[in-house]
Amino acid sequence: MESKDYTQDGTVDLRGQPVLAAKTGKWKACSFLVGYEAFERMAFYGIASNLVVYLTTQLHEDTVSSVTNVNNWSGSVWITPIIGAYIADSYLGRFWTFTVSSLIYVIGMVLLTMAVSVKFLKPTCVNGVCNKATPSQIAFFYTSLYIIAVGAGGTKPNISTFGADQFDDFNPHEKKLKVSFFNWWMFSAFTGALFATLGLVYIQENFGWGLGYGIPTVGLMLSLVIFYIGTPRYRHKARRTGHPTGDLFRVLVGAFVNRKLVLPSHPSELHEFDQQYYITTGKRRVHHTAVFRFLDKAAIKQEGKDSKPRDLCTVTQVEAAKLILGMTIIWLVTLIPSTIWAQINTLFVKQGITLDRHFGSNFQIPAASLGSFVTLSMLISVPMYDRYFVPLMRKKTGNPRGITLLQRLGIGFVIQILAIAIAYAVEVKRIHVIRVHQIRRPEEIVPMSIFYLLPQYALLGIADVFNAIGLLEFFYDQSPEDMQSLGTTFFTSGIGVGNFLNSFLVTMVDKTTGRNEGKSWIGKNVNDSHLDYYYGFLLILSALNLLAFLGASNKYIYKRESVEIEEKCVQMEAKPLDLSPLQV
Repeated sequence: MESKDYTQDGTVDLRGQPVLAAKTGKWKACSFLVGYEAFERMAFYGIASNLVVYLTTQLHEDTVSSVTNVNNWSGSVWITPIIGAYIADSYLGRFWTFTVSSLIYVIGMVLLTMAVSVKFLKPTCVNGVCNKATPSQIAFFYTSLYIIAVGAGGTKPNISTFGADQFDDFNPHEKKLKVSFFNWWMFSAFTGALFATLGLVYIQENFGWGLGYGIPTVGLMLSLVIFYIGTPRYRHKARRTGHPTGDLFRVLVGAFVNRKLVLPSHPSELHEFDQQYYITTGKRRVHHTAVFRFLDKAAIKQEGKDSKPRDLCTVTQVEAAKLILGMTIIWLVTLIPSTIWAQINTLFVKQGITLDRHFGSNFQIPAASLGSFVTLSMLISVPMYDRYFVPLMRKKTGNPRGITLLQRLGIGFVIQILAIAIAYAVEVKRIHVIRVHQIRRPEEIVPMSIFYLLPQYALLGIADVFNAIGLLEFFYDQSPEDMQSLGTTFFTSGIGVGNFLNSFLVTMVDKTTGRNEGKSWIGKNVNDSHLDYYYGFLLILSALNLLAFLGASNKYIYKRESVEIEEKCVQMEAKPLDLSPLQV
């Protein structure tokens, strides 16, 4: 069978054998993956969207404690993927890391369902009023939550990258399909989130928390069965480097050891393997860039020194370190936007509980269900972005993506600033209504429709089409070849740190503003607090962060890599593929 019938990117099957391009991968393989993503998002948002309500109504936690605990758990869910990605890139690979972690995730969901449904594991309630939970009940509940966080650590960074692996970068047709992959991948995730915020939240508050958590648990099990049915169609990236993170440390150590040496006048004088090495190994060569030049010292060839080539770092290894450093700078300016995103499941929900939630005469909307408008706006915006915005901009710019990845992020951050500005204005109006009607007690309902919150939710959904999907694609696309799972954790860890940062800000603001018997901006009684001041504070932080992002993105240089395949040089960068013969 001719080699052209196999994939050109070196992917293999589960037994390590080359795979046929026609019978594996592409959207046929991804169709088995998207089901899991939808059910996993349904499970996560089914917990996260209403967790602050469970903690305050069932476990009797105050506002600051409940918000802090939700942020800490959400932060852990998004931070643990760093460990899962490292294990996948260095030891087990994406498929087996996902397999083990998904089982842990399911165990956590089963235990959490038991924690809210088994009589002796949950607080006793009479007429809707629950007694204080015992220490053992609290311990079991939080243990279940953090087992889920551990499982998510192995599933989140690997399932999306495993899906992206199903497209051959060196096949022009599949490369074009891959441009839309992350848009439609997140579309499936949004679908699961929509069912959670619309359906599960209502079930939890009206039919019981056990049923509300049990449904996504069963769904998650079913999706795993579907995932494994598709195993014969999957493509797997062959690991070509034992411990890719080790190369990063070698570059840093080498640059430090050679810090007093003078860089050569031309990059071609730096150490790099010849073309045949990359043809033989199938690895991608990353081209030299003029940023972070101090790292180039790790590849200096010293005349007369008794050192073997393998002791030196190559230009490709140095450029991988530069990519990680550049991505880290971009990552830093995504933390404040992640903090804004954290409001959806915390303070926005507490704000919504105080408003008139009636829709018609008999139906009352759960406050957490308003988060469905984030998802709805995403579901509407993703097809419009992919089918209309991208082709229109592609004609104008010539970029296959329509706009660059960083331009996409910038647009999302601007929309997010507009959303928090509207949140500030709505809270100012809510406080005005409270004063007019002299409302003081926390259980009193403010005579103002909950739909006043709708614009801020909808705008955050539109913003996520640009920055959430854009971030996931950016960190996958710009990661070194052997570190794409770990690279994707820049996305997840940014959200996690954003949650921790929000937890820190809420705690510090509460302690600072409540000092000396002052009125806390985020007090236990939301009707007698100043959330508007806190939103204004976030608005200022977001505006300053946008300026920092513009500076960082202006300096960023995109990855340029190539793969030598026999007589062809395939150029991989943020522009159409160049398949012209290698010029010597």
